[in-house]
Amino acid sequence: MTIHKEGKSLLFWMLFILAGINIGLHQVFPEKELLLNLVLLGSIVGYLAVLQFFRNPSIPIPDDPEIIYAPADGKVVVIEKTVEDEYLQEERIQVSVFMSPINVHVNRSPMTGVLKYFKYHPGKYLVAWHPKSSTENERTSLVLEHASGLLLMVRQIAGAMAKRIKCYVKEGDTMVQGHEFGFIKFGSRVDVFIPVDAEILVQVNQSTKAGITPLARLKP
Repeated sequence: MTIHKEGKSLLFWMLFILAGINIGLHQVFPEKELLLNLVLLGSIVGYLAVLQFFRNPSIPIPDDPEIIYAPADGKVVVIEKTVEDEYLQEERIQVSVFMSPINVHVNRSPMTGVLKYFKYHPGKYLVAWHPKSSTENERTSLVLEHASGLLLMVRQIAGAMAKRIKCYVKEGDTMVQGHEFGFIKFGSRVDVFIPVDAEILVQVNQSTKAGITPLARLKP
């Protein structure tokens, strides 16, 4: 288990500030033992909560061209047919994974392919499970081209708490199945737009692990 690079600076300064607060209180109120213990306990709990958010566990990297894997840890909140009208301009099955603040927030590529399209959209910060969050919230849209020519859209969506989407790839890059391509801070959602003839392998409310849980099996 390692700490993600997005959290290292924050965790360092948080530790520095919390240590300073506790040392300062001990000097100013040395006799208020209950207060000092409560502040120390709160500092430890708060720090550990942020620490676990930035954990970055290693996973066995998949290599299966027929499977679309979950791009995020979380829970499946949407499985429905929809028309993807930003780029694909056709009917797809939308599978959405909601990430709560307790989930790992590393985003992993659901399949191997070349990044044909990338666009960042500024927007609102509706709660990530809101039906309109996919089209109205701050988001990034990525379209991968499979070796077979199949196109797959993946959309990172900010939530009410998540106001910083990080994406580490650009158009023309090859994204490898199971490898990290982005990160979203503090609660968010990732949508995947899957071909309608694919076999969906998950159900609503099912938990997922990025790069481990199969979302769908592509038609041969």
